[in-house]
Amino acid sequence: MSAATMRPTASSAPRGLLARMPALWPAAMLGVFFLIPFVIMVAFSFYHRVEGGLYEPAFELDNYARFWTPLFTRVLGFSLMICGLAAVVCVTAAVPFTWFLSRTRRPAQVAWLVGILSILSLSEVIMGFAWSILLSRSAGLSNLLVSLGLLDSPEAWTPSFGALLMGLCFIGFPYSVLMLYPAVNRLDPEITEAARTLGASPLRGFFTVVLPSLRQAILATAILVFVFTLGCYVLPQVLGKPEHWTLSVLITDQAIYQSNIPFAAALAVFLVLVSLALIGLTLLLGQGRKR
Repeated sequence: MSAATMRPTASSAPRGLLARMPALWPAAMLGVFFLIPFVIMVAFSFYHRVEGGLYEPAFELDNYARFWTPLFTRVLGFSLMICGLAAVVCVTAAVPFTWFLSRTRRPAQVAWLVGILSILSLSEVIMGFAWSILLSRSAGLSNLLVSLGLLDSPEAWTPSFGALLMGLCFIGFPYSVLMLYPAVNRLDPEITEAARTLGASPLRGFFTVVLPSLRQAILATAILVFVFTLGCYVLPQVLGKPEHWTLSVLITDQAIYQSNIPFAAALAVFLVLVSLALIGLTLLLGQGRKR
């Protein structure tokens, strides 16, 4: 073969560029809308705050040193606790619900999935204020319980820890179902029939056969729901008290109301790194499930 035939033509380079466009376009969007803002946020986290709500370029670690203060440790501990509890509640409720949903007829499955997707179309603001009305004294569910004779007088159930946990579970449950549905739907129904043949009851077969088969999907779902609820900042303000503030609310308070942009940027960097680490763990679990 001659050198002329091996030399690439002039039109091969553009064709190669066009062939790589499907991969280059997402990478470019990721760089423009995530990497560049993240780098700017990291730079601002080292800035020096000037009295009066201003800041100036510097390289200080004071903003990260404030992570050891009682305020940050209390908010971080509460955020991890309530988001982890919400993830456990969502997954515990979503696993049997998704299992029974996958065993229903196809039209019923479609109807349920459409209803779940319609919940996801609502914003966090609408969900927060809707739950605040339902749990209020004047127009809440307590009035229904009073009319049924279960309560003597209407009660206000918000703001409270229970109201915040209920709101986080409500916003995380649809994601849990949608993430578990593909894994549950791929399970071979013969495994439960085999368990029944061997003498296991339906409940025992569910706990000894179905749950072990879904353990990686359950863990991945719990992690992603935890990350999603960790980023909620409207629900803690609407349904919770000031002592129920999460890390996202603290970032908003420092950036907007306290005008402490460097410390807010340091908190945001910490939150992003934690979220990326948990998402990376979820991807590793997904690869292990494929293997």
